[in-house]
Amino acid sequence: MARYTDAVCRLCRRESVKLFLKGERCLSPKCGVERRAFPPGMHGKKQTFRRKTSDYGVQLREKQKARRIYGVLERQFRRYFEEASRHTGLTGANLLAMLERRLDNVVYRLGFADSRAQARQLVRHGHFDVNGRKTDIPSFQVSVGDVIKVRQAAQSKVYFKDRSQLMQGAARTPTWLKLTFAAMSAEVVGNPAREDVEIPLNEQLIVEYYSR
Repeated sequence: MARYTDAVCRLCRRESVKLFLKGERCLSPKCGVERRAFPPGMHGKKQTFRRKTSDYGVQLREKQKARRIYGVLERQFRRYFEEASRHTGLTGANLLAMLERRLDNVVYRLGFADSRAQARQLVRHGHFDVNGRKTDIPSFQVSVGDVIKVRQAAQSKVYFKDRSQLMQGAARTPTWLKLTFAAMSAEVVGNPAREDVEIPLNEQLIVEYYSR
């Protein structure tokens, strides 16, 4: 599966907002948005003084922001949207729920990683079981009743031992996930609702972009 491998700080600068793609670095003075608060490129500073962005440009930027936050490329993101539009309910809310149920996002939301990119790497390296079976597909869609657990062989690694201590002092687990620290596992107890998505996104703009 193809993925973005270039510098990620330039993505935050392009969207003019922190996307928290590098974990703790985004909260430090080294953050690219803090150091250079203008779009990347040789004409980046000039873009700050351009005329008002069109409606299409606003919709495009919102779509790009969502895609980059979850680490999804364009073709896959469009497939998510098409599937979300076939389900009952609001298309935008369905889209965000599908993105939230990705395994790499679940690993991140549980606190096993500082960023979704790091969570994706942990999943690809086969450190997690879903319902007792090794699952190394970051885009795997979890469902209600699924149990995600750090594999027994991985629990003895220094990373997960240190991570367990950090997670006990954090309160970032969403309500639709039930985390068990001792077993380093979690159960999906519900579907993510719109209010569970803390990312500042206007999903209606994404719907309008694809509905042109």
